[in-house]
Amino acid sequence: MQIEKYRIEEFNHLHSAAHERKFAFAASSVKDPESILQKLIDFQIAIPSWALGTGATRFGRFSGGGEPRSLEEKIEDIGLLHALNRSSGAISLHIPWDIPQDYAAIKALAAQHGLRFDAMNSNTFQDQPGQAGSYKFGSMQHVDKSVRRQAVEHNIDVIKHGMALGSNSLTVWLADGSCFPGQLNFRKAFRNTLESLEEVYAALPENWKMYVEYKAFEPNFYSTTIGDWGQSYLLASKLGPKAYTLVDLGHHLPNANIEQIVALLLMEGKLGGFHFNDSKYADDDLTTGSIKPYQLFLIFNELVEGMDARGMEHATSLGWMIDAAHNVKDPLEDLLQSVEAIMLAYTQALLVNREGLAEAQQENDVVRCQEILQEAFRTDVRPLVAEARLRAGGALAPLGFYRKSRVRDQLVQERGLKTVASGL
Repeated sequence: MQIEKYRIEEFNHLHSAAHERKFAFAASSVKDPESILQKLIDFQIAIPSWALGTGATRFGRFSGGGEPRSLEEKIEDIGLLHALNRSSGAISLHIPWDIPQDYAAIKALAAQHGLRFDAMNSNTFQDQPGQAGSYKFGSMQHVDKSVRRQAVEHNIDVIKHGMALGSNSLTVWLADGSCFPGQLNFRKAFRNTLESLEEVYAALPENWKMYVEYKAFEPNFYSTTIGDWGQSYLLASKLGPKAYTLVDLGHHLPNANIEQIVALLLMEGKLGGFHFNDSKYADDDLTTGSIKPYQLFLIFNELVEGMDARGMEHATSLGWMIDAAHNVKDPLEDLLQSVEAIMLAYTQALLVNREGLAEAQQENDVVRCQEILQEAFRTDVRPLVAEARLRAGGALAPLGFYRKSRVRDQLVQERGLKTVASGL
């Protein structure tokens, strides 16, 4: 379904008076609000194609109805999100779940909704129908060279799909590892993985990037071959200048200092992008900002400072994408909440008094450092984000519009109650 522009305008008109008062108050205390608003308008977060359906736990899956049944319907759902928040202008595809049948038609449909194709994602954590070798004991790390070759060829195929769609990056996440001590030779597994990635890297077009994702555990619980940012950084450094580390906020052990990891990777020029989500324990894949909003702000604080120090463009120099599982929520509502949380944290980071913070750090004034950061974090920036969205043509309150318009009910009516998104 598509949201007619006049309906958004009518909704905004009903809320315009209250918004104007809030925005005037918020802007009055912000230095150069116009510059901040333009940054917010430019900043886009990619939506993964697999996030449009209900996720699952290890024990069951509970569909919410009206899920997209095809790549075309997934693009339509992301177009709907983008129409409401004007910050979801990209889609990240998962192969083989979302292989286009007609590249030209898919590109035209995405363009119709104002979407571009972000990073392509390969899958060597599942065995596909007709597959010769099994990934039960790993893919790029596998002791059998024929299985490693199969994984390499799949990733090269993913690159080709991306080239046809206009993407310019590949995300590689491997489930490779071991469940028990002695099962795996760690050094051989790492060397096999590096050699496999080198073959994929050699197939990258000149303007492409490779994002090497890491994960502390799951599905293997004794060791993971790319288990932390150091191992990812080591691989990316050995591969070359087109390889970078990708940080998934959930792929860390409890209480990891992700903001410090981000700062160091930025310093070394090896931070490639993000998968946004939130967690209570580890890889919980919860709505971004739902558990640790202050940590999200601190991460963006390091991002803004580090990117500015390197002269990087906030909107385009890194890959920004959500990667969450929607087990008990409407997936579209969850995605609207995540995008909003990201935009709020980014805005708060833009408000940090950089000169004052640097001065306080130089003087070891710990109290002032804390006050400067918390002053920005405690600032209500919702009117600024809403104003940027309004200027870009979106809804002042995307979630409010979504619910008032009963969008999910309409999707159920169009698609049915028992639909299942591909790959889930």
